[in-house]
Amino acid sequence: MRTARHPAQRPAAVILTVLATLLGFLSLGALAPARAATAAGTGLHISDGRLVEGNGNDFIMRGVNHAHTWYPGETQSLADIKATGANTVRVVLSDGYRWSRNGPDDVAAVIADCKANRLICVLEVHDTTGYGEDSAAGTLDHAADYWISLKDVLQGQEDYVVINIGNEPWGNTDPAGWTAPTTAAIKKLRAAGFAHTIMVDAPNWGQDWQNVMRDNAQAVYDADTTGNLLFSIHMYSVYNTAQKVTDYLNAFVDAGLPLVIGEFGGPADQYGDPDEDTMMSEAQRLGLGWIAWSWSGNTDPILDLAIGFDPARLSSWGERIFHGADGIAETSVEATVYGGPAEEDTEAPTAPGTPAASAVTATSAALTWAASSDNVAVAGYDVVRVSGGTETKVASSATPGVTVTGLSADTAYSFAVYARDAAGNRSARSAAVSVTTDEGPATPAGSCSVGYKVVGQWPGGFQGEITIRNTGTAAIDGWTLGFAFANGQTVTNMWGGTPTQSGGSVSVAAASYTSTIAPNSSVTVGFTGSQSGTNAAPAAFTLNGAACAAA
Repeated sequence: MRTARHPAQRPAAVILTVLATLLGFLSLGALAPARAATAAGTGLHISDGRLVEGNGNDFIMRGVNHAHTWYPGETQSLADIKATGANTVRVVLSDGYRWSRNGPDDVAAVIADCKANRLICVLEVHDTTGYGEDSAAGTLDHAADYWISLKDVLQGQEDYVVINIGNEPWGNTDPAGWTAPTTAAIKKLRAAGFAHTIMVDAPNWGQDWQNVMRDNAQAVYDADTTGNLLFSIHMYSVYNTAQKVTDYLNAFVDAGLPLVIGEFGGPADQYGDPDEDTMMSEAQRLGLGWIAWSWSGNTDPILDLAIGFDPARLSSWGERIFHGADGIAETSVEATVYGGPAEEDTEAPTAPGTPAASAVTATSAALTWAASSDNVAVAGYDVVRVSGGTETKVASSATPGVTVTGLSADTAYSFAVYARDAAGNRSARSAAVSVTTDEGPATPAGSCSVGYKVVGQWPGGFQGEITIRNTGTAAIDGWTLGFAFANGQTVTNMWGGTPTQSGGSVSVAAASYTSTIAPNSSVTVGFTGSQSGTNAAPAAFTLNGAACAAA
């Protein structure tokens, strides 16, 4: 089953070394500005430092990792991932060194499932994770032999499959040792006749905080006789500032070397708070792919995009990835090998019809509109709030209708809609509709319970989790949670709600995706905070001013 997410596997001493080393990040050597050669080959391949399809069109990954090897029974997951708008899935496999081996029939079925759901399939061996530091990890050479044993299954799938030789194939112990076995594994696969694009992960548990992959990337790339080599950086708590993210991504782009963010997380952990907003916006600006970790099934569920493999129960992390700024709904384009749009599509969809509002509550409104048309296909719609001369995007939908949530009670709004196609062309804006939300009832006393727990704690800081349950018979539609810290704790970051703190008193307003709590259902708010030694739980909680029972 799933082991703890690898950032949590690092000893505290190593983390301190990471942070100390990062202070010198900018002084490390940069990549030589040598353009990557245009590679020969069919199917997905590298051209002028970019991943392209067989027809030469750029392919920019917008996808999700899926832990298939530990959850082989979750056969609906790829269809659910596709339904979010993703164009790529990175599938966890095992070569049998550490976990149960995924054999040829299983891998063939995975590829067929990817193709049936019109997803590009990145296949990776997870057994190599943390080699050199984790004694249970396997070698890249062993992983290469595994891929060779699957050659009959993989050959002919170059349009649909990228081979990620081994996940995070080196820990923090002597990461310079990554270069030689990585190069050797690439050569071994090419000598065996593989023409696929090959992806290689960085050392330092994928995060390359010592820049071994960055500084040796050109030499490793040059060792691949086909030139179809794609580098993968994994971005977690090491990348906790915009500067660290942009420095790393731009180093590869400036050197003309192909790069993808093969894994990344957003929720804070005990080692720091990843800057996922910069990762996503900078990847969009630079035209780089990314694959979020992960669909579901993590030992620490904070990184689950879907709770319990249920696409109807997205976590706050899932909402961010699928529906947030620069997320999958907004930026994903299906591969042209599946009939997706070619670059020459420059015609925008027609303007949508004026939206009509219904089912208006204190915090939400359902909007529907007449569909747009397009010369190829309409990929989706973006709903904006219009206020004077400014617009703010509030929702996205693949169909001509959406429920806008997270609104304030007794407030006037104006909403309009844009249509977009898969090539990124956007329509003219629809006419706007005016909506005034209801006043909304207060939450009845005794209809809620609140559970509070400390998930992790370290000197000067901690991570907490608050679960709010609706114990009544009517839905709670919009809420504000109140509580007080007694020991000087402060909230430093929160997901699932927006905090306001004055002294020890904390007020949390619901996020758009946690604002409605159905009867006998719950939502969870996570946060990181500071503390100075004593860290008692709050004694009481209120919801919309009414006292809640302890859970």
